[in-house]
Amino acid sequence: MCPASNNNNQVTTQEVLFSGLFRKYEHRLYQLAFRLTKSEQVAKDTIQDVFMKLWEQRDNLDAIHNLEAWLYRLTENKGIDFLRKVAADGRLRSQIWQQVEQITNEAELHVAAKEYNLIIQRAINELPPQRRLIYKLNKEDGLNYQQIADELQISRHTVKNQLFTAMQSVRKFLARNTKLFF
Repeated sequence: MCPASNNNNQVTTQEVLFSGLFRKYEHRLYQLAFRLTKSEQVAKDTIQDVFMKLWEQRDNLDAIHNLEAWLYRLTENKGIDFLRKVAADGRLRSQIWQQVEQITNEAELHVAAKEYNLIIQRAINELPPQRRLIYKLNKEDGLNYQQIADELQISRHTVKNQLFTAMQSVRKFLARNTKLFF
């Protein structure tokens, strides 16, 4: 993204300033572009266009009174231009809506998974202490029946029965407390 050096392969003062401005504003401008366009690629392209425009105007920067406002306005205008283009192009509009729906669906799935994990944890917490321990050793620590039996100094058969009963209890709890298992 940094402009090419001059013929002497030395970095000019303008290039150093430009690089500093890029680092300072890139992330915030990207966030603005992404909020407007809902597309990572379009936001990246927008930021590239904005900084290319800044580089092209490097000799006239004295005329810009508030550089930050100028960068934000340029980013906003490019985002609005993109939205106008989307409005005029049905295929592009459809693609953007799919991206928005995907982002929404991913957020909903994340929330549902988090809630589901909390319900499972509540079910596990309701198990009697020994059964809970056997369940956790198997499901969370990955131990098999014999390893659990050896660690707890109980029979393999007891481990198997306790784990089976624990699984039934967790399933029943989930059936009572979620709509996923009806």
